[in-house]
Amino acid sequence: MKIGILGAGSWGSALANLLAYNGHEVTIWSIDQKEIEMLREFHEQKDRLPGVILNTSIAYTTDLETSVTDKEMIVCAVPSPFVRGTAVKIAPYIKEGQLIVNVSKGIEEATLKALVEVIEEEIPVANVAVLSGPSHAEEVGRFIPTTVVAGARNIETAKIIQNAFMNERFRVYTSTDVTGIELGGSVKNVIALAAGMSDGLGCGDNTKAALMTRGMAEIMRLGLAMGAKVETLSGLSGMGDLIVTCTSRHSRNRNAGYLIGQGKTYEEAMEEVKMIVEGVYSAKAAKILAEKYNVDMPIVDAVNGVLFDGKSAKDAMFQLLTRDRKAEV
Repeated sequence: MKIGILGAGSWGSALANLLAYNGHEVTIWSIDQKEIEMLREFHEQKDRLPGVILNTSIAYTTDLETSVTDKEMIVCAVPSPFVRGTAVKIAPYIKEGQLIVNVSKGIEEATLKALVEVIEEEIPVANVAVLSGPSHAEEVGRFIPTTVVAGARNIETAKIIQNAFMNERFRVYTSTDVTGIELGGSVKNVIALAAGMSDGLGCGDNTKAALMTRGMAEIMRLGLAMGAKVETLSGLSGMGDLIVTCTSRHSRNRNAGYLIGQGKTYEEAMEEVKMIVEGVYSAKAAKILAEKYNVDMPIVDAVNGVLFDGKSAKDAMFQLLTRDRKAEV
């Protein structure tokens, strides 16, 4: 297939490498000319994915039209805050039924829309799908065994994505529950911020296990209220992604949470992590969705308090532990 990758960060580069290995004709687009020059010269994303040498067959461009024209698949790997803007820019070049696969994770704060919905809104002629799951770029780029799920409203579309991405080190399942896949991949970042904060406070494994388990309960409550399937939320794009994002040294959300737990603001934490921390952008949206669907999400509330209301991570932890007595189920 001819495939265009929008975004030359760690995830876009890792997936480009994977798809080139699978024999596809891959072009990476970036708005940053210096980034493209670096990739052309060194075949390595030195800033965001150091040590991973990219397939020499990959082409690079700063021209959006070139990156999407006549491509059988477009992979949208730009950070979530820039998905709508990117979709607006490529819309004039997209043909009827052209496949766009969103691999970013987040909820648009202003509209409360999942990113697939954002792309569909701006490019109604496109066939939009999602690829998600526990898949850090640092490991996918090195072909460490990984399993994800491809979601599309039409199962045949999901199978096309499955066939394009899957190999002996990257296993892809299919699903038609786009809502569940996108919601799990977005809200788990908020829970991962909380898990990182607990580490920054010096808490232990017990604390993190509790945050992950009760965080999963929050994701499940919201997802079911929004029409997602329990099997999706307890699968790769829900529970699987939650586990890896809360525990991995590669997790930008967990690492940012750790710095916040140590007393830094979220702006200072993002500057130190040197990447977009998606959970910061999804936190407000998740809180508003919880209110809209009348769902109890105390961990999401606590994270919002720390991020935006000046509450300390220590006080937020105390608030969670001293809530009213409840049954688990």
